[in-house]
Amino acid sequence: MCHYFLVPKPLDAHLWRTVKKLIPLRVCLFGSLPLIIACLWPARSQAQGVAGSPTNAAAASGAIPKAAVLQAGWRPLLDEKLTSWEVWMGVPRRTLGGLPQGTPTSETGRDGTPLGLNNDPKHVFSIRMEEGEAVLDITGEILGALTTLETFSNYHLRLQVKWEPNQSESAVTGILYHCTGPHGVFWKAWKRCFKFQVTEKAMGDLYALGGTCAEARVLHPASLWVFDPAGEPKKFAEGRLPGATGANRVVHLSGDFEKPPGQWNTLELYTLGRTAVQVVNGHVVLVVQNTSTLQGPELTQTPLSAGQVQIQSEGGHASYRRIEIEPITDLPAPIKQAAGL
Repeated sequence: MCHYFLVPKPLDAHLWRTVKKLIPLRVCLFGSLPLIIACLWPARSQAQGVAGSPTNAAAASGAIPKAAVLQAGWRPLLDEKLTSWEVWMGVPRRTLGGLPQGTPTSETGRDGTPLGLNNDPKHVFSIRMEEGEAVLDITGEILGALTTLETFSNYHLRLQVKWEPNQSESAVTGILYHCTGPHGVFWKAWKRCFKFQVTEKAMGDLYALGGTCAEARVLHPASLWVFDPAGEPKKFAEGRLPGATGANRVVHLSGDFEKPPGQWNTLELYTLGRTAVQVVNGHVVLVVQNTSTLQGPELTQTPLSAGQVQIQSEGGHASYRRIEIEPITDLPAPIKQAAGL
């Protein structure tokens, strides 16, 4: 509270001493006011989860992620209210209907002004309850992602995913891991990350997105780099990196490990230090090593061993359930053997 004094006559000595004591308090409060506002305002904006423009760094960053402290045993990440996640939505395609008037769109859905944080007018991400458990439905109409509010390292992630047969558009989604930096770095939709591809006939492929790089053992039949534990280690990156293959995709181990549409697939991701192992229905399909980010114009490689997890919307309808995570200190022996580690 600020104090003002109306003084109709000269102050006596006693009153003057009182006033002198209050003046520094008033000055202190006034001098601190900008600092108080500066401290409180970002927190208020963050709590509201208001959608931001791509030039608004605070909005694009979302909530400041904290490192998770995982206890032994499985921890569920999916519930009816999505309490472990925030939503980032990219740019709707111009042909998409049912949007609020004035919503920015683009021809490709990969450029322009994103919808931003916790602004999902088409309900691309929604939860329904099925026999008492939460199921995440993703329509794929707009590029975007659910993002964990915490970062994780040295973990085993497990979930189930399916899509229905005879969909008009094939489901394209993915588990994005070691996600860092602001939202919308790649195609205005996703963070810098590695992508565990989840789509029909390509489940388990790897993509390095937004300025990441890693090594994988591969063979090179035709024009594709295909993971094989006995293959030659090669570097893959999003961007032109000297000594790399020039590609940011690694195809999963040769074979069909998917279940038919309409059936639940179980996907697992192990990360330990800078190594990640991708598993489809019990089969190790890809191993990633020496994960890094690329920094600055010289593309300096910085070790990367932790980050947020994103569940991706890219195209077509998909459903997820039983998303859970547990800490690890080593890879299980059967995983090590199958991965050639």
